[in-house]
Amino acid sequence: MIVCVPVTQAGEIDPRWGRASRVAVADLRDGALASWEEIEVGWDALHDTGSEGGHHARVARFLQEHRTEVVVAHHMGDPMLHMLAAMGVDV
Repeated sequence: MIVCVPVTQAGEIDPRWGRASRVAVADLRDGALASWEEIEVGWDALHDTGSEGGHHARVARFLQEHRTEVVVAHHMGDPMLHMLAAMGVDV
């Protein structure tokens, strides 16, 4: 199972999802952590740039490219929750 979680530079869980600067993509297999990769996404700086809906498209593209099945986050808005549900990504 591929899980994505926002993280801080210090490697702690970031409470922000759509405004995270980094995320970790974890591959969980047979109840164990098979891999953990932290990626600089810059969603904090990019959140209010581009066309309306562009940010959600950027997040969706990232999740699709990494075959994400689950997002673990402290907070996200209803539009993001709706988009993830439409993608079949569990929150």
